[in-house]
Amino acid sequence: MTNAVEQKFIKVIVFQLADKEYAIPVTYVRGIEKLMHITRVPKTVSYVKGVINLRGVVTPIIDLRERFGIKGSDNEDNVRIIIVQLNDMEVGFVVDSANDVLDIPSSAIEPQPEVIGSLEEEFISGVAKLDKRLLILLHLDKVLNPNK
Repeated sequence: MTNAVEQKFIKVIVFQLADKEYAIPVTYVRGIEKLMHITRVPKTVSYVKGVINLRGVVTPIIDLRERFGIKGSDNEDNVRIIIVQLNDMEVGFVVDSANDVLDIPSSAIEPQPEVIGSLEEEFISGVAKLDKRLLILLHLDKVLNPNK
């Protein structure tokens, strides 16, 4: 018998913001919804679009495009809201499209590249190279921290 090293995988949801692909672990994802009416909440930061009533739960909505300073897609048909749960908080992320569920081998994940002056850099936990794709892995704690 050979002692094959067991490859570990991380299952992620892949989504698009402008021309880049991002990923978050599927363990945090509660669902993916089509864009729906968002009720504005006064005196919130600009990237907090408001709240939705999702199956009886009032859920805050964050536009990740605006959070990262990225121009959004003009094609609103593909826009999705990814519902994530972190600790006891459930929020929705507005993204240009939600593409895939993938298993990323741990060996394909590299630490965040040093990009000086990038708005997104503090929100990135790593980068995964899969064939010709480059997936940016998000650090949810930092994305949801209003002080960043």
